[in-house]
Amino acid sequence: MTDPIRWGIVATGHIAAQFVSDLGIVEDAEVLAVASRSDDSAGRFATEHQIPRPYGTWEALAADPDVDIVYVAGPHPAHYPAARMMLAAGKAVLCEKPITLNATQAEDLVAVATEHRLFLAEAMWTRTIPAVRRAVDLVADGAIGEVTAVSADFSFAAAVGPEHRLRNPALGGGALLDLGVYPLALAQLFFGRPDTVSASARLSPEGVDAGTGILLGYRPGRPDAPSWCADMAYATLTCAFDTNGATTATIAGTLGRIDLPAGFHHPRSFTLHRGNVVEVVEVPYEGHGLRFPAIEAMRCLRAGEIESPLLPHAATLAVMTTMDEIRGQIGVNYPADAA
Repeated sequence: MTDPIRWGIVATGHIAAQFVSDLGIVEDAEVLAVASRSDDSAGRFATEHQIPRPYGTWEALAADPDVDIVYVAGPHPAHYPAARMMLAAGKAVLCEKPITLNATQAEDLVAVATEHRLFLAEAMWTRTIPAVRRAVDLVADGAIGEVTAVSADFSFAAAVGPEHRLRNPALGGGALLDLGVYPLALAQLFFGRPDTVSASARLSPEGVDAGTGILLGYRPGRPDAPSWCADMAYATLTCAFDTNGATTATIAGTLGRIDLPAGFHHPRSFTLHRGNVVEVVEVPYEGHGLRFPAIEAMRCLRAGEIESPLLPHAATLAVMTTMDEIRGQIGVNYPADAA
């Protein structure tokens, strides 16, 4: 028998609840503790999810010697201070996307984790979802030839007020960090870091992006270019919280394409087009899909790895740097940017 990996959870919201639910179907995972910024919130969450150790402060969770790894959820601005606190306390960290509000914060987390030989990864579940991994394998095998273009949309119409996290600059609001991070992560997965970035946006009255369009360009000779990438390639990406979009994605190549269905960031199937042949590839899974980055994190812990090849630091930093560039072009700033 392998001893279970013992998890601590920071935050008590919807995503944290789904993550804990998914850990319940991972045999060698144990949710030992949960931390919130109040005893009441931590206690309610612990009771609901049968977690034995509720903590009313992050510091108390950081000090628990029995916790092996901490999953950080909560609002975007909480990711950086919570993850840094846990790393400073010697805990491995799996942090929700976006890992931080900007690239400077993300680079600091990577530096701290590297210095202390601690595992750190952004919980970008799209990169670990079985259907996406299968699509990557097919592309690597040449199923669609050289990849020339990626297109992806993550848009929905949300009737929310100015205080909501999607619209509130103090909470890292805007479509880009909440939704656009997924199309960007998909483009990064298939193309690497872009050479050119061009973006335009429709801003909300609060000064965050209600909708953003992005064009990324990729030139030949890039050191991180995957072997399947065409010499000249591009990605067209959109995200919005005021538009009923398709939420689909396509990876197009010289010999065919792969269409990811609505909800492309956690699909259970995709369609492979090669000439006149159309094949629907089913790759089902149980639960919400959030367990896959957790399983990869646990594998890394047992192997003594501080970085996952499925969730590499370089990919996370590339997306964060690109989002910083986009925000600079569209004029979206957060209070934390000046810190």
